[in-house]
Amino acid sequence: MATDALSDLLKTVRLTGAAYFEIAAQAPWSVRSPAREMILPRILPGADHLISYHVVTEGRCFASLVGGEPVALEAGEVVVFTNADPHVMSSAGGMRADPPSADMIEIASAGRLPFLINLMNGGAPTAKLVCGYLACDARPFNPLLEALPSMLKAGDGRRNDAGWLGQFIQFAVAEVADRRAGSESVLTKLSELMFIDVVRRYIEAMPSQNTGWLAGLRDPFVGKALALIHARPSFAWTVEGLARQCGASRTVLAERFAQLVGSPPMHYLAKWRMQVASELLNGNANMASIAAQVGYDSEAAFSRAFKKMIGVAPSVWRQGGRSPG
Repeated sequence: MATDALSDLLKTVRLTGAAYFEIAAQAPWSVRSPAREMILPRILPGADHLISYHVVTEGRCFASLVGGEPVALEAGEVVVFTNADPHVMSSAGGMRADPPSADMIEIASAGRLPFLINLMNGGAPTAKLVCGYLACDARPFNPLLEALPSMLKAGDGRRNDAGWLGQFIQFAVAEVADRRAGSESVLTKLSELMFIDVVRRYIEAMPSQNTGWLAGLRDPFVGKALALIHARPSFAWTVEGLARQCGASRTVLAERFAQLVGSPPMHYLAKWRMQVASELLNGNANMASIAAQVGYDSEAAFSRAFKKMIGVAPSVWRQGGRSPG
């Protein structure tokens, strides 16, 4: 059930990736991330959230949020910055770098991807990386983003990873090396799958006492309730009805749901309906159809609820007017 809820969320927030560059570097070297406003419109126009990732394919390096502690990485490992916060990749911890200029981003995105950043000084590389971005919608409701830490590290530096992440790294290395037709599209899809696998590994490794949406996915009662809400947002759910389907008492479900997810089940249902509606508004469905698909008897009732929760009318949202936030 947990994976169903996660899959539903990832479908509605328009997760999409773009592999932008590879790095071949010889120590000493350091690179700072570009500003997110330079990258986000190029990947998914209209999206409001950027995720960056770096896959180490050879050698070793360090990753650090600006002002944060450096994290060591080896070949076979990946680091994901879930908010694309300013960060530095470098040959040693504590190094600094200036962010790339807008001109550099223009050159990189105009040519054939992945764009090579050559930081060699005439010798053999001490590190090679494949780097890129993912974009998605944070509004109106994306509980996954709220639940993730700003930096995630995953993988196996011993190259014993037989899971999807290990396969991703092997495919990424091959695509970058061969530069065959369609490599950019392959890397884009691979990056989306890589991110999902990193999130799944994070969920599986979370301490049992953790709270939050991801912890709710693992709970037998709350996870099933989330899956039911996601699967049938138009259904007239009640706490009693959810509890009965989950095999729990109303009190137990309500308390566990609020404790783990951070909001009561019916409040979560209302927010999830608005997330589903916002995705439907990106298409051509009429308002009456969208209202019915998210559990409202009339277009007027849906419009009132959407404006009350999101701050703008559905018609304004459809036209790209996402303020006031």
